[in-house]
Amino acid sequence: MHAVAPPQVPASTPEPLATHHAPFDGRMFRQVLGLFPTGVTIVTTWDDQGRPVGATVSSFNSVSLDPPLVLFSLARNSACCKAFAAGGALAIHVLGHTQSALSSRFAGGGGDKWATLDYAPGELGAPLLDDYLASFECKLFAQYPGGDHIIFVAEVDNLRFRDGEPLVFHAGGYRVLAAKDACA
Repeated sequence: MHAVAPPQVPASTPEPLATHHAPFDGRMFRQVLGLFPTGVTIVTTWDDQGRPVGATVSSFNSVSLDPPLVLFSLARNSACCKAFAAGGALAIHVLGHTQSALSSRFAGGGGDKWATLDYAPGELGAPLLDDYLASFECKLFAQYPGGDHIIFVAEVDNLRFRDGEPLVFHAGGYRVLAAKDACA
């Protein structure tokens, strides 16, 4: 008969998690959501006056491979939400790890976000920034109400990409990914 070793107990046990029920304090909810790291994108389109508009978005995600669909959301009260809801061509730019200043530029309201930037219309017509890790040129597929946001689902028509490290946002700040472990 073999003896069974007792289970190993961690040296320090984490504190129990407190449970919070809705309605949540907005700051606390945002803080907890911030524990989930996200990539950082800039979405772009044109407004009804033919001016480029864009916003920094971390709510970007894949939806479907066939057809190729992605989604992002924008606050209903954001200055550019109406332009995206109009349904024109749009572009989603995945930012590289050195582009935190560009992300911050498009995250804020006011000012001319496009001043001194190089951009040109892409194949579908949406404004394409000159520098990014990856881009998706899209047509609006659907939009849905999502509380104080609108959820945009877009069909990808073409994409471009290069190797590199993405810009990551976590717990209220930009982060760098840990180095990849070498395989033995």
